[in-house]
Amino acid sequence: MHLLVTNCNTTAAMTEEIVAGARAAASPGTTVTGLTPEWGPESAEGWLDSYLSAAAVLDTLRRYEGACDAVVMAGFGEHGREGARELLGVPVVDITEAAAHLACLIGRRYAVITTLDRTRGQIEDSLHAAGVLAHCAAVTGTGLGVLELGDPERTLEAFVQAAERAKEAGAEVLVLGCAGMTGLQRAVGDKLGLPVVDGVAAAVKLAESLVSLGLTTSKAGGYADPLPKRRRWGPPER
Repeated sequence: MHLLVTNCNTTAAMTEEIVAGARAAASPGTTVTGLTPEWGPESAEGWLDSYLSAAAVLDTLRRYEGACDAVVMAGFGEHGREGARELLGVPVVDITEAAAHLACLIGRRYAVITTLDRTRGQIEDSLHAAGVLAHCAAVTGTGLGVLELGDPERTLEAFVQAAERAKEAGAEVLVLGCAGMTGLQRAVGDKLGLPVVDGVAAAVKLAESLVSLGLTTSKAGGYADPLPKRRRWGPPER
């Protein structure tokens, strides 16, 4: 089985971290290829970044020439998943809804621990579209930007502080609200006394399950193939 994992930003180092997390979660025999958009924001932290990221990721996916069995979209709360489901003929699993769905299976209320508070609206909208917002006790920011997550000690401290606020709000399960937090669940699960769901790992496992069951995106309605028409994706290729 071959999974394609797309970063939502242009930071190659973050793609490498995401791919490492995906490979750690993947079953034996599953291969993982990471994609980094050639253009777009270096980190996605707001509505503008998110819409730019969505277009860049879709552009990257349409030009990918290899074969894959499923796609994991590694941008938490970012736009583009519905467009990717129209574009592609394989299952597309978004880390946001994957993490939330698994969280709902192991607790009545979950919370998302994310980066900056300004991303809360996007995450809430994404969870609403996925049908799981009603079970979300809180979306709590750590105050750290995406590109600041490279400092493990600072990230862990900020995550624990945010998680304590989420626990007070009624959360029984925590969700890592950024692909750049992949791997953090191992460091904080025991410390907090709550299950911690990593979106990348959750998406990988759900993608594998869909492929194993022979299931893919329905093309009968909202995710039907795009209508044939001229589409300009940007400057002509040289």
